[in-house]
Amino acid sequence: MIIERNVTPYVVFSEDSVLTALQKITANGHRIVFCVDASGILQGSLTDGDFRRWLLANPDADLTTACLAVANRNPRTCSHTSDASDLAGLFGQGIEHLPLVDDRGHLLGIAQDSSDSLRIGCHTISKDHPAFVIAEIGNNHQGDPDLAKRLVDLAVEAGADAVKFQLRDMDALYRQSGGRSTGEDLGAQYTLDLLSKFSLTVEQMYRVFDHCRERDIDVLCTPWDIPSLDALVEYGIPGLKVASADMTNHALLRQMGRHGLPLLVSTGMSREDEILGSVDVLRQSGASFALLQCQSTYPAPYKDVNLAYMDRLAELGQCLVGYSGHERGYHVAVAAVARGAKIIEKHFTVDKTLEGNDHTVSLLPEEFAAMVRQIREVEASIGSDGPREVSTGEQMNRVNLAKSLVAARDLSVGEVVSADDVAVKSPGRGLQPNYLNALIGRRLHRAVSQGDFFYEGDLKDAAVRRGGFRFDRPWGLPVRYHDFRNLIAESSPDFLEFHFSYKDLDIDIDDVFEDKLEMSFTTHLPDLFAGDFLVDLASEDADHWERSIAEVQRTIDTTRDLRRFFTADEDPVMVVTMGGFTKDGHIPAERRVAKYERIGAALKRLDTSGVRLAAQTLPPFPWLMGGQQFHNLFVDPRDTVEFARSFDTSLCLDVSHTVLAANFLSLPLYDAVELLAPESIHLHLVDGTGVDGEGVQVGEGDVDWASLGEQLRRLAPHASFIPEIWQGHVNNGEGFFTALERLEQWI
Repeated sequence: MIIERNVTPYVVFSEDSVLTALQKITANGHRIVFCVDASGILQGSLTDGDFRRWLLANPDADLTTACLAVANRNPRTCSHTSDASDLAGLFGQGIEHLPLVDDRGHLLGIAQDSSDSLRIGCHTISKDHPAFVIAEIGNNHQGDPDLAKRLVDLAVEAGADAVKFQLRDMDALYRQSGGRSTGEDLGAQYTLDLLSKFSLTVEQMYRVFDHCRERDIDVLCTPWDIPSLDALVEYGIPGLKVASADMTNHALLRQMGRHGLPLLVSTGMSREDEILGSVDVLRQSGASFALLQCQSTYPAPYKDVNLAYMDRLAELGQCLVGYSGHERGYHVAVAAVARGAKIIEKHFTVDKTLEGNDHTVSLLPEEFAAMVRQIREVEASIGSDGPREVSTGEQMNRVNLAKSLVAARDLSVGEVVSADDVAVKSPGRGLQPNYLNALIGRRLHRAVSQGDFFYEGDLKDAAVRRGGFRFDRPWGLPVRYHDFRNLIAESSPDFLEFHFSYKDLDIDIDDVFEDKLEMSFTTHLPDLFAGDFLVDLASEDADHWERSIAEVQRTIDTTRDLRRFFTADEDPVMVVTMGGFTKDGHIPAERRVAKYERIGAALKRLDTSGVRLAAQTLPPFPWLMGGQQFHNLFVDPRDTVEFARSFDTSLCLDVSHTVLAANFLSLPLYDAVELLAPESIHLHLVDGTGVDGEGVQVGEGDVDWASLGEQLRRLAPHASFIPEIWQGHVNNGEGFFTALERLEQWI
């Protein structure tokens, strides 16, 4: 059971519309809201089931109806002062949320009947959320509140979700007052002496907790006795930890459970029958809890860790499970996440040589940060058990490495494809070989030369529309020197965008063009140069920076030279990926400023007369040279716009890149476009999915094209565009023309 004191996500006013209530139900994810009056007094509850029943009874229902008219006016309630054990018996019969009210009916909290999730501070712990990573400071502050606060700061920097401390009342906890150790065994004497020196008082602990709030990190604490528990509850601690040593202390467990706080229960030093007994006590007290596999030796031998027992704990507790580790290193904790741990606790210190046995099994800040990074990487790699999809990176490599169906001879329009007409050859630009049976017997609606690829369009009864497109802004097609004539043979774009390869820059363009073309053009800097070289105008390496400037200048010179083959008077746009990528991870935000300035310095070295440079917006995880890397610049729209204004450089708004960046930054695409579009003179219109699925066909990704179209008409009405669909050029531009047909309704 979870007791939620922040009721805002669950509350609507009684006069609010049903539509407002539905929006709140969707947002909180719990399928229920509670209706209150202007004074906060509970009036009723409204579930998604209530709404469906109302809709069935009223087919012509108006969603502007007041939600109280649809709500259950007599929901089951309980006093906000009730113990969790009192609340536990009120659930069942479809009741999963219990409003907690005062004597006048004010809604002050909500109890939730849930064994598959916990709420600690601002974090939800469940199978659908990232692992909750705790830096166990314990007594590693050495009794110094200032060191405790410093450890909190370091834990924040290391990426911990929470910090944890321990609180003891020595008189209540030990049989001799004041923590005296006279007559105790050697081990107990050692422990008592340490605790006497290194424990914080309640007042000192409160000040450390206040510091946690200031640093916006959740805090938990282990109470070793009833007075300590009372002090933590009085402070308002969001969650409690049960030490392995108290696993069989049923009196303390009952008292902890009664407060309705989430409990993380370590199971070290306990037999299975003892674990079962404690689970029964916790259930009877109405507690919400998770069980942590733990080996209570310092350091623990790897052979005793027994991560597999987490599966058994999940069965015994019918609850979430995690791992509290005392072994050397952090690789076991990472492995625990891979096995399903949703909570990880590791000791945290600034010096492993300090007095106290916890320090020897603790992680230093840099080690803890590395553990957090690896945990997040492992979580990302776990994925799902849904049907396998080909990743964006795999799709790119598949084109180069796989095989395709190609024509074994010249085939004419109207011919029926036979088995003898088809061969299997590399690369993988066309239909995969497993489509052979689907291709045989098809009547062709286009001519296919020997060695040319068959495409998905050859399996369709009608060819894609290739002309007659109408837009209120200039539109073009992405082309190469070798294919632009075929692409414009059936269509009439306003301009062509030449996507150069580095070899294209060496071609004598007088051999490419015969007559002037009655249109304009744009160009695109090569994505890759000879020797696996990527342009990076932000590079701190002098040689790399100088070559980057030279390659951009060479592309500018080629662009300028192309003007004599086109009739347009306006200077052509040249799209540039400016750089700022890294191979192993994103850089801190504060380092971006210097890199943007480095690009600004490079731009001053360029002769851009007759050409308009446009810095391309970029995705967070680009696919470069067959694998994923990391872009740092031109990803966040806020610093991208600041660069554009500071260095008087226009933008090319690549919608696919920007939606991936927006997803990565948890920023609405709408907000990103509001910033970027006014600075953009050119557009790449293409969809995207997630944080790295770029080049997706229009309408098949995350972009709301109707909303985007409205923004672009308002903010960048004259910006030109191309449909930059990945592999859109195959089958003579089939992907581009499909995109154009779809874009007509929005752009």
